Amino acid sequence: MALIHVPRPINAYNPDRPVGSLLKAQVDHLREAESRLPLRYRQEIETYIKTVKTEGEAATYIRKVTEAIHEAHADAERARRARKAKRLPGRKRVIEIAAVADERPRRERKNARKRTTKSKAAGNKGKK
Repeated sequence: MALIHVPRPINAYNPDRPVGSLLKAQVDHLREAESRLPLRYRQEIETYIKTVKTEGEAATYIRKVTEAIHEAHADAERARRARKAKRLPGRKRVIEIAAVADERPRRERKNARKRTTKSKAAGNKGKK
């Protein structure tokens, strides 16, 4: 495979240049992501986005937030693996139930009154 040389742009990054609109939008998005991090990861950043005025300051802020996000995900993964390792081997998380409800025959009451055709006819006579 042939190697293709791509020249590096001369003016791509200037740490003293004022922040452009695209970089400012990225900083705003990362501020939103930072606000959703647990507090212990946010305390390490200590940067207010209103103070970010140059590309160098934006790069520093972006690097800090990205590292905090990666650290939070790594800690969460370690915690998931630790919980998984603590589970007892051979024990299932799903409870399998194979019970079937028995159909009971209907029991008739001993003192139940049975309706007869006479009682129905007597009830209809009074209504006419």
